[in-house]
Amino acid sequence: MHIFRALVHISFVLLRPVSAAVSAPKPNIVFIFADDWGWGDLSCHGHPYVKTPNIDRLAREGTDFHRFTVASGVCSPSRTAVLTGHFPARYNIDGHFAWVKNNAQRNMPDWLDPQTPTLPRMLQSAGYATAHYGKWHLANDMIPDSPLPKVYGYDDYGAFNCAGEQIPVHEDATRAIAFIEKSAEAKKPFFINLWIHEPHTPFHTVPKYEWRFRDLKSREDQIYASVISHADDRIGEVLSALDRLKLTENTLVIFSSDNGPARGGAGAKLDLSYDTATGAGWGIAAAKGITAGRKGYKGSLFEGGINVPFIARWPGQIPAGQIDRTSLLSAVDLLPTFCEIAGAQPPPAYVPDGVSQVATLKGRAAPSRSQPLFWRIDANWPPRKDAPDHWAAHVVVDAHWKLLVSRKQDHVALYDLQQDPMEKTDLSPSHPAVVAQLRQKLAAWHATLPTQPSGDVFSQERSN
Repeated sequence: MHIFRALVHISFVLLRPVSAAVSAPKPNIVFIFADDWGWGDLSCHGHPYVKTPNIDRLAREGTDFHRFTVASGVCSPSRTAVLTGHFPARYNIDGHFAWVKNNAQRNMPDWLDPQTPTLPRMLQSAGYATAHYGKWHLANDMIPDSPLPKVYGYDDYGAFNCAGEQIPVHEDATRAIAFIEKSAEAKKPFFINLWIHEPHTPFHTVPKYEWRFRDLKSREDQIYASVISHADDRIGEVLSALDRLKLTENTLVIFSSDNGPARGGAGAKLDLSYDTATGAGWGIAAAKGITAGRKGYKGSLFEGGINVPFIARWPGQIPAGQIDRTSLLSAVDLLPTFCEIAGAQPPPAYVPDGVSQVATLKGRAAPSRSQPLFWRIDANWPPRKDAPDHWAAHVVVDAHWKLLVSRKQDHVALYDLQQDPMEKTDLSPSHPAVVAQLRQKLAAWHATLPTQPSGDVFSQERSN
C-alpha cells in the first residue's frame, strides 16, 4: 500500500507541469502600427525634442529590434503584408489605395481580396477574439462599395480609410481598452490591431499637447511633437489597462510603423488641409519626422523608407531592456510569428513569404534568415532633385546584401547592410558577381507575380 501511494504521488508530481501547460491561457497580442513614424521619432532613439515615455517603457521592458523592415515605403502595401504574410506585389498592391480611376491607372485592385487568407481569421480559428481599431487603408473611404474590415476576420472594428462610418482618430485607444475589458471578462485571448493615425497628415492637434511643447521655436516642430505625444499617451492608456486587468504578463505588445516619415517639398507652407477620412488638420509642412541618418523617407525603398521602429514586450518571454542590432525581421514574418504564438494553424494551401521569428523575439535565434526579402514600388529613374533617394522600383535583400534596381533595370546600387546600414557606399562597381546573382533572384521572384489583379477586388465604379 505504501508503494502504491508513493507511485500515485510521483505520478501526480510528474503530471502537474503537463496539466499546467495545457491549461495555461493563450497569450494576448496587441499590435500597434503607427503611420509614417520615422525610426528616429522616439525619445529612446535619441530624438532631440519628441517625448515618448510610454513607448520608451516598452523598450525598457522588452527588446528594441533595430533591423525590422516593412514591405513597402507606403501605406497600403505595407499593411497588406501584415494582414497576409505575403509580399504585397502578389496582389498587385504597389501603392496606396486611392480613387478607383487612380487605382486602375496603376494596375491595382480597389481593395485587398476578402477571400485571401488573413491573420485575424487564422487567430479566430485558434479561439481568439479579434479586433481592429484605427487606420485601415486596405480599401478607401472614397470607394463606398469596398468590403468593411469585419469581413477580413475581425469580431469588432472601428476604422477610418475604409467604407462606412469613420471612427474619430483619437478614439482608437478607448475602443481597444473596451475590447480588452470585454475579452478579459469572457476569459478569451484577444488579438488587437491598434493602427494609430499619427504622425500622418493632416496633423490633428489638441491644445493640451501643443502646450507641452510651447517652448519650441518652430511652429512646425511644436505641431509634430504634439501629435506624437498625444499618440504616446494613448498607447500609455492601453498599457495601463493591461496593468489594471493584470494582463501585462501574458500579453505581447509590439510597436512599429507602416513606413518611414513623410516630408514636404522645399518651401512648403504651413496650411490647414482636409482629409475625407479624418477631417481637417495641419498639412505636410509640419511633417518633421527623422530617420536618424537612414537614407530616404516615406516612399523610398532605401532604409529611411522601410527600416522603422520595432519594439516588442512580452514579460518573461522577450528579454527586457535589450537592443538587437543584427536580427533581420520583416513585416511578412508577423503572420507566421503570431500564429505560432497563438497556436493557430494556417489553411493547408497557404504558404507565407515570411518565417516565424518567435525564437528571435525571445533572444534565442542566430541573426540570419534563409529566405530573401523583396520589394516593388512605383518609382522612376532618374530621381527628382527634391527626392534623390526615391528612384528604386525593385529591391532584394539576401543575407547582408541589398540590391536596388530602377524600373527599367538600367540603374543599380548595392550595399552591405551589415557593414554599412546607412547605405553610404554603393558597392555595385566592385561586386559585379553579387549584383548578377541578386538580379537573378529578383527575376525569379518577378516570374511568380501576377500581371494584373484578380478576384473580387474591383468597385462597381469601374464599369461607369
